[in-house]
Amino acid sequence: MLRQQHRFFRSVLIAMDTVIIAAAVFATYGLRFGPLERWEPSGIADPSYIVHGFPVLAAVPLMLVALMWVGLYQARRDQRFFGEARAVITGVLLGMMLLLSFIALFRTVLFDRREFGSTQAIVLAVTSACMLLSWRYVFRLFVRRLRSHGKNLRHVAIIGTGRLGQIVCRTLQRNSWTGITPAFFISHRDSTHRETCAGLPVKGGLDELESIMERFNLSGVFLALPGPLIAQIPEVLARLERFPLDVRVIPDMNPKYMPINMTVHELDGMPILSVRESPLSGWGHVLKRCVDIAGSVVALTIFAVPMLVIWTVIRSGSDGPAIFRQERMSLNGQRFKIFKFRTMQHAESEQQTLDDAGKGADAWTKRDDDRITSFGRFLRRTSLDELPQLFNVLIGEMSLVGPRPERPELIDRFRDDWRGYMLRQNVKAGITGWAQVNGLRGDTSLGKRLQYDLFYIRNWSLWFDLRILWMTIFRGFAHPNAH
Repeated sequence: MLRQQHRFFRSVLIAMDTVIIAAAVFATYGLRFGPLERWEPSGIADPSYIVHGFPVLAAVPLMLVALMWVGLYQARRDQRFFGEARAVITGVLLGMMLLLSFIALFRTVLFDRREFGSTQAIVLAVTSACMLLSWRYVFRLFVRRLRSHGKNLRHVAIIGTGRLGQIVCRTLQRNSWTGITPAFFISHRDSTHRETCAGLPVKGGLDELESIMERFNLSGVFLALPGPLIAQIPEVLARLERFPLDVRVIPDMNPKYMPINMTVHELDGMPILSVRESPLSGWGHVLKRCVDIAGSVVALTIFAVPMLVIWTVIRSGSDGPAIFRQERMSLNGQRFKIFKFRTMQHAESEQQTLDDAGKGADAWTKRDDDRITSFGRFLRRTSLDELPQLFNVLIGEMSLVGPRPERPELIDRFRDDWRGYMLRQNVKAGITGWAQVNGLRGDTSLGKRLQYDLFYIRNWSLWFDLRILWMTIFRGFAHPNAH
């Protein structure tokens, strides 16, 4: 029944996406040769859709193929809208690449050497993405309302009545928007006299597993065995193979011990579970580096004149170099010299912060440090003293987004005092980060900053980086905690 519902909803999604994409193609033609004609004349006296509009018979199937490729028609009840939006945008961009490639390849055969302007392509991409996102958001609201009335639910059993099983139960109940509803427990012991657990009935123990599965109509099972019973998981999985159920295994492992993206690989048939692997590998590293280069070049162009003015004011106001360099650590513990505008009266004053490194957090600059010049205080409050780090980004020592780089002496101290602190070194240090845009700057909680940094590493994506960069424009410069 539930699989039939999924096929029905998938058919609805495909059908509506088809209508939406076709509507977007026609809307794009109307916008390009209507309102946009005033801003950017096409030079076409009497444009007709047949000749000058993107062919809907090519755009629709190619865009649908792209959306299928990114997994938009798979059952993902536990995916939030932000993840779906990211997949929609990725699918639209891929679909546009397929469409433009198709037109270029068959331009002579099918399109009589016609030219389709870049403006129309951009409008189609934006229109398709906006219309698809709007429709899918409305669809989510509709499905969520159905589930609030007891419809379209997936009832699951939780195998394991210990601490882990109860955590699974509370997590599913707290995220009721997924429609995954825990129906009952099955004890992780062979037999049990326990009748309830976390407010739900306990139907029996592992000895009764098959009979319980046959008596109840379930769509899935969450296997949450306590750590000492982990060796029984293969046996339980083998017993569950007799039933057409979705099975998910919840490891009895504290997230603190696996803060990096956990992935499963296979080598010649041997499964390999990677619990500590840098998310910035393969194409992720290439894309992030491309964004860093492009972003640093653009930023240096924008801030070239302000940086020259700042350099002149510092040089004329006090003795010493305008650019101060400190040793920091970045990806894989590599050391580099970070560039900053000097904000203190003398270069020796800033060098003293290195000599005080043994004091731990006490070595950080305080809010009312009398060594800071009045202009330097302005630079710190507006974060303009960090602008030279764009050169660190350009030459590859830092990234635009990532955990803030720390001094080697402080890292040696924190690596023993704070569990997971060294995992920050699995990604390149950044000018801005998830902790910084959430106000964790200056003399703030180190533990809280570490929590935000590890969250960033666990959930890294190119879209997350772009989101942080966007938030930096509004939250990353002037902030009360910057001093």
